[in-house]
Amino acid sequence: MSLMALALCVLAILAAGYLLYGSFIARQYRLDDARVTPATERNDGVDFVPARPFYLLGQHFSAIAAAGPIVGPIVACMTFGWLPCMLWIVLGVVFIGAVHDFSALVASVRHKANSVAEIAREHLGQRAFLAMVLFIWLALVYVIVAFTSVTADTFRGVSEELAGLDVRFNKGGAVAAASTMYLALALVMGIVQRVLRPPMWLLTAVFVPATLGVVWLGTKIDTVLSFDAPVWHVAILVYCLVAAMLPMWLLQQPRGYLGGFVLYLALGIGVAGILLGGFEIRQPAIKPMPAPEVMKLTQHMFPFLFVTIACGACSGFHGLICGGTTSKQVAKESHCKPVAFGAMLLEGFVAVIALGTVMIVAQDQVGGRGPSQLYGDGLATFLTVLFPESVRPSLFVFAATFGAMAFSTFVFDTLDVSVRLGRYLLQELTGIRSRVAGFFAALATVSAPFVVLRISEPGSYQRYWTLFGTSNQLLASLTLLGISVWLVRAGKRCWYTAVPMVFVMSVTLTALVMQVAEAARTVRQPGIEAWSSAWWVAWMNGGVSVALVVLAGVFVVEAVRSLRRPIDRPAAL
Repeated sequence: MSLMALALCVLAILAAGYLLYGSFIARQYRLDDARVTPATERNDGVDFVPARPFYLLGQHFSAIAAAGPIVGPIVACMTFGWLPCMLWIVLGVVFIGAVHDFSALVASVRHKANSVAEIAREHLGQRAFLAMVLFIWLALVYVIVAFTSVTADTFRGVSEELAGLDVRFNKGGAVAAASTMYLALALVMGIVQRVLRPPMWLLTAVFVPATLGVVWLGTKIDTVLSFDAPVWHVAILVYCLVAAMLPMWLLQQPRGYLGGFVLYLALGIGVAGILLGGFEIRQPAIKPMPAPEVMKLTQHMFPFLFVTIACGACSGFHGLICGGTTSKQVAKESHCKPVAFGAMLLEGFVAVIALGTVMIVAQDQVGGRGPSQLYGDGLATFLTVLFPESVRPSLFVFAATFGAMAFSTFVFDTLDVSVRLGRYLLQELTGIRSRVAGFFAALATVSAPFVVLRISEPGSYQRYWTLFGTSNQLLASLTLLGISVWLVRAGKRCWYTAVPMVFVMSVTLTALVMQVAEAARTVRQPGIEAWSSAWWVAWMNGGVSVALVVLAGVFVVEAVRSLRRPIDRPAAL
């Protein structure tokens, strides 16, 4: 089957979803540009700044499009086949993911740009607020664990000293060098912008080409940063700690700006390669299930197909972005549809491109390549097929390094934002706002992932990816539950949020219960030594799964209590 024909069908469905179902959801919220948004009412030039919808779409898209829609679809395709993955991505993103993001943004705009946790406190009570804050913090810890592990595998050096191999090109070292120089470039851009205040077009003209320049330079110094994964675990977490304490203007804003161009270029390469490359699908549509006696936990299509794909179809993390920064920049309510619903559909297509990078690889050629390698090599294949054969070998090295660096760029965006959000949450719980308290809150947020990674074997990101995807989508269902309560108490119908909520909650709670049972079986196995890495990981994943179920249960109970309380005065919609 032609990959181009399949991609065109997907684009048509996503476009129809935006024009038809997106417009239907917008009508349910009765968006009204006559309402004054928080960005306009509280315009302070710092946090609350009205933005044009096109620019806000780009900023929001770069904030939500992390490594999740890349890793998840690739791992799921290698486990289940491409057809169920494609169906869940396309249908899930239209009817669940985009509705979640759109609803979270509208709810935040209608509640003075407050976060989803603050909205829960208003309509469900203090216990629901505390349960959601603790749930979010635990979920963020596993975001950091999963993304740090997969990034360290991407950076892992393979050289003669480390592996006894005589290699001509060290891809991991090249990506590590390019990514490190990219972060340094963002720091320089932040300082130049702050001190010299040049026009944005000049900054763009200088630093965007420089970003491509560091990719090229990384291919020339591919043996300089050649370390094993444990070293990169420490380096990445130290970076996250420092980045979470730096002023936004110094690193996060310029890195996000440059990262947006990297994201769009990667997206453009994927679209061009899929539509013009003439590729045929070489992966099986549906992979046969192993026999029950040898089937691993994550090979059960229900529920693990859904939580493995994670952000490619639905992400609770997006609700934090909607209520954290995006809602403070919405100039008119009508902008919520293109910004939130539209950006989630774009992320769905990012997931489709990631799926395409493995669909064009024959089953026997996947080898031991991880998601980042498959994605980088896939983008390189999409790009080089458009050029003459004489330049393809040299161009492939550059393009594969760019693809893997694009992957790590998306991860860095997520990692330091996650640590920063974790710091905010702990300070919110303690009520201590000092700089020193902020440092210790950030330190606690990176210390927990450090302990998890320290007791784990290198390359074990898949052990945590499932729990990350589960907690992330369960957070989305809790957000949809809170929004549904708000709609009911406002006297409005809520089936378009309640039905997705019930489905996602059923999937994620089933996955958590199965992970708890698997952890219990693991620690009782005769061959598992007490205090070994596998023993620790089983106890830890099982314990966190139980904690997530309990916190979600508290939130659900408080939601039911809120729905049963008499409505003296309908909540404002």
